[in-house]
Amino acid sequence: MKVTVLTTSYPRTREDVAGRFVADAVEHVRRRGVEVEVVSPLVFRHYGIAYGSGIAGNLRRRPARVLLVPLMLRGLRRAARRASRDADLVHAHWLPLGGIAMRLGRPFVVQLWGTDVELGRRAPWLARRILRRARLTLCASNALADAARELGAGEVRVIGSGVEVPPTVGEEATPPEVLYAGRLSAEKGILDLLAAADNGMKLTIAGDGPLRERVPGALGFVPHDELGPLYDRAAVVAVPSRREGFGVACAEAMAHGRPVVAAAVGGLLDLVVDEETGLLVPPGDVGALRKALRRQLRARLGANARRRAQETLSWERVTDRTLAAYEEAIA
Repeated sequence: MKVTVLTTSYPRTREDVAGRFVADAVEHVRRRGVEVEVVSPLVFRHYGIAYGSGIAGNLRRRPARVLLVPLMLRGLRRAARRASRDADLVHAHWLPLGGIAMRLGRPFVVQLWGTDVELGRRAPWLARRILRRARLTLCASNALADAARELGAGEVRVIGSGVEVPPTVGEEATPPEVLYAGRLSAEKGILDLLAAADNGMKLTIAGDGPLRERVPGALGFVPHDELGPLYDRAAVVAVPSRREGFGVACAEAMAHGRPVVAAAVGGLLDLVVDEETGLLVPPGDVGALRKALRRQLRARLGANARRRAQETLSWERVTDRTLAAYEEAIA
């Protein structure tokens, strides 16, 4: 089987976090003997539109670059056409790239991650056309699956991102630490976390983004290989997102046996079982977030979270589901 993957985000170096979840998925599929060719900004010119703050963020910061979008898309289409000539299947990450995939004359699947659903709601006629022509629509969570069906998707399968489950985990730090790992932006709820933290909480914040100046002491983006020790040190991991398509930090925390205090939104509802593997709070509710972070249920919740990660979130299980979707789409 040969699969062509289309993506506008893909790591440029081993330390690069951009599109890391796409690259990890590609690598695990390759290990199963599937030939995968990736079409990303590494093989077509993106004119500074990709990477950095992401396509939407870059265009907001420098609106004049919108004039270069047609040039970027032309290069992407040419690269996609070359790569897919003998492909059995095209896997388009994010809804807009499904629009390119459907013009390649090959069977294709579209994978939705969250922000693309918001774009689809602004142009529902185009989203419906793309999703109805896709053999399958893959969604990172049940919330996204529901949104995909509302946009007109036919066959939908829920396949999130996988995580590496370490064979052992380290001891948490003393005094207890609360870890936040992710983008420093309003929709991630970082300001809610800062408001919820009191003087008795030690916050470790790994991330960067547009709110960096309002988050004193943030570590900036931490290479993925260095996140493991931060998870191990944490007593609890906070994921206070206002919206979340999947929740990679949540899944990784669970793999490291750490309980998660998460907002009850989107993909986090799939990952966290309230009072069993973590605690769910209403999004934006600072008081509820503060109360949950103070609770002392860490050992039991962490063990349950790690068990759930092993059973449902490991790359082995996710790759099994991905390959099954590929076979179904081709058939």
